[in-house]
This record gives sequence, structure tokens and C-alpha cells, in this order.
Amino acid sequence: MNIPQHVAIILDGNGRWAKSKGMPRNYGHTVGAKNVENVCRAADELGIKYVTMYAFSTENWNRPKNEVDALMKLLESYLKNCIKTAEKNHMRVRVIGDIRRLDEKFQDSIRKLEEASAKNDGLNLTIAINYGSRDEITRGVQEIAKQVAEGKIRPEDITESMISDNLDTAGIPDPDLLIRTSGELRLSNYLLWQLGYSEFYFTDVPWPDFDKKELEKAIEAYNMRDRRFGKIDEDTKEETDV
Repeated sequence: MNIPQHVAIILDGNGRWAKSKGMPRNYGHTVGAKNVENVCRAADELGIKYVTMYAFSTENWNRPKNEVDALMKLLESYLKNCIKTAEKNHMRVRVIGDIRRLDEKFQDSIRKLEEASAKNDGLNLTIAINYGSRDEITRGVQEIAKQVAEGKIRPEDITESMISDNLDTAGIPDPDLLIRTSGELRLSNYLLWQLGYSEFYFTDVPWPDFDKKELEKAIEAYNMRDRRFGKIDEDTKEETDV
């Protein structure tokens, strides 16, 4: 089986999963956070090298304040505990997104986790917090524009690679496969530049119930796709579509 090098995941359905069990939404977020380690372990066992998870978007600030506050506490607590988890599993952890909106204590937790896990050689886990792809691209373009204004580069020198290098995901290969749980069929402003050639897999299974078996189903579906990227089809000798 062809294992994707990089899998991006939109963790959806925590609140609805909790509601279906007669529990508050925050209970679903708690269970969903615990499932992150389970899925990361499964990904590592399957040979996946990079996993990027959408934990909190720039739009999530519009949710009810009590839910946002609970999510922030949960994420900060997870990142603190993740230092031990990363060490145990030899996992490197990075955070993407504009963390300047997070409080200083939270930002400090992120820096400590990234520093502590920087030399780990196992699974590369990237967590998107206060992340929105349009915001990311805007910040990247602003940085390039600044370099142009300072005379360091010319407009005609700007390339796709340069844009990629100025995004939050610089140094991380683009995802081969995107998974979204809980039945929604949209990208929700997630990795819009990076997902240009990715395969998409949507499942009705909510995130708290997504496990190794479900991950294997997604990889099986990925293996059914014909990823030729405009190369010549050896059977027909015709140029294929992108």
C-alpha cells in the first residue's frame, strides 16, 4: 500500500458527538483532544511522516465566549502535557498560525514545546492554532512586499517557492491527503495554498470516534486515486490532466 507522506486533518464533530451522548460541547472537545495522541500513534505505526491538525481557526473566536475560553484552556493544557508525549514518542511538534493573539503564557507554552521537541526524529506533528489560510497568505505576502520595498528583491523575482517559504508551513512538505471528519464537505480556510494537489477524503465519523481503522480506510481511498500530475500515461502515451 502506498502510504501518504503527509496527512492533514480537520478535526470536526466534537460538539455534535457530545450532544449525541447528552453531554456538553466542551466534553466533546476534551475527548477529541485525547484522541490526537491515538491518531498520531496510528499514523506513526502506518509510516506517515507528517500530520497537520486544525485545532483552532481564526473564525473560531466567533463562537460563544465560554466555549472559546474552554478551548483555549484545553489547548494550553494539551501543549504542556505534549512535551512528555513528544519525548515518549520521539515526536517533533510545531504550531502554525498567528499566535500573537494568544496570551503570553500560552505563547510561552508553545515555544517550550517546539524547543523541547525540535531534535526528535519521529512523527512530525503540526498543530494549527489561531490559523486561517487567508490570514497566513496575507502575512506571507506582506513579508515579501516588505523585502521588495527594502530593495532586497524585485517583483519579478517572486516565485511560488518564495511564497511557500514565507508561509507558516515553510520547510514542511505539502499534504498528500486531507481528511475531514464528521461529514462536512468544505476546507474552512485551511491550508488553501498547500492543498493545491492533495487528495481529499471526507468521512461522516466524528473526530472522537476516528481511530486507526478509520485512518486506514482513508489511506485505502487515497490508494484508489490516480495521482499523475500531468505526466504521460504509459498505457495510452497521452498527456494526463493535472
